[in-house]
Amino acid sequence: MPANPKYLTQSKWQRFAKITAAILGGYFVSVTFHLALAVWFNRANILMTMAFSGFILWVVLMVIAFLAKSGWKIWGIYLFITLICSLIIYLGKTYNPMDL
Repeated sequence: MPANPKYLTQSKWQRFAKITAAILGGYFVSVTFHLALAVWFNRANILMTMAFSGFILWVVLMVIAFLAKSGWKIWGIYLFITLICSLIIYLGKTYNPMDL
């Protein structure tokens, strides 16, 4: 049974924003979140866990992007979360330096 057209996104720009936010934005959030954890906790354990939980988080963020009303708003939210995680990575490297 096909979807009811009144529930589908009519604007091509909104559709583009949702698709790119789901794929790229979700990936950026997933990776920066796990890297922020890796800076503060045991790096090897976090990166091994990231192989599984990173994919699951990415899929959840994809679903959230398609459920949102505005693709641009979800892009803003994902970029904000990515910047916060990047700030945590920077602070972690500054105050908790680890030798390789």
